[in-house]
Amino acid sequence: MQADAKRLSPSTVLVASAALALLSMIAFMTIGAKGSWSFILSFRGTKLLGMVLVAYAIAVSTVLFQTISGNRVLTPSIIGFDAMYTLLQTVMVFFLGAAGAASINPQMQFTLETTVMVGLSLLLFRALFSGGSRSLHLLMLVGVILGGLFRSLSSFLQRILDPNDFIVLQDRLFASFNSIDANLLGIAAAATLGVTFVLWRLSPTFDVLSLGREAAIGLGVDHQRVVTLLLMLIAVLVSVSTALVGPVTFFGLLVASLAWQLTPTASHRFVLPVAVFIAIATLVGGQVVLERLFSFNTALSIVIEFFGGLVFIFLLVRGSAR
Repeated sequence: MQADAKRLSPSTVLVASAALALLSMIAFMTIGAKGSWSFILSFRGTKLLGMVLVAYAIAVSTVLFQTISGNRVLTPSIIGFDAMYTLLQTVMVFFLGAAGAASINPQMQFTLETTVMVGLSLLLFRALFSGGSRSLHLLMLVGVILGGLFRSLSSFLQRILDPNDFIVLQDRLFASFNSIDANLLGIAAAATLGVTFVLWRLSPTFDVLSLGREAAIGLGVDHQRVVTLLLMLIAVLVSVSTALVGPVTFFGLLVASLAWQLTPTASHRFVLPVAVFIAIATLVGGQVVLERLFSFNTALSIVIEFFGGLVFIFLLVRGSAR
């Protein structure tokens, strides 16, 4: 009783995380700002919008994937989304060359990547679940195998790639929050808004899905239809984040774990926005620290992946100890 009394209420955690995210954005826009505000708002505002979209996409996709999988260690990369993105980039550079791949219209490339990722998730789910009730864990096992296949194909093509093209490819596959493509912000924001609208319509089923497949069906949820739709929406959100900054493996796990731990309830009404605010504070606040204290001498993605990897190991060790 004393421990429960000392824990913050869900509303307090939500307000505190929102305030932290807001302070991070204000600091990013104002600290070190000199010269014309029209240029500052345009330059930093574009960068800030990109980071907010990435934070939202990664946080929401990871929390919802953990909900439908019933496992808080898993992320969407487990069913091969990141590996598919790497293979697509490798194939484009291999067949078109670095110059040819760079000449592709960014919106067209984003549409192609999103279509392939959504098609992969839909094909996987339909192939495994069309014959009746199957385990969601079988889907993830097949995803792990396909992810390994995609990585092997990417590695093979990269070994026979022209060295100059290989250097360009490595740069495209390395997550960077400093070089967000402004041409993609419009289509990425539109895709995110569309996904958010559908998620809002599905939001009453999130807490029910977290109870498990049998319980959800017993409570009247069309489990196969809702999970298939959620996997497609997750694929779109993963496509948004990878198209803007590149593949990020452990960031979603980091922010989702913090949200689950800090929020004293499993209700998605609180967990989802808290995860988004933590992701925004981490990305934007981390970028401010790296720009002002370290003068761009290190990459934010390296720091985030390092701490995300530590969280992943901690969750595995804690789970095996139980």
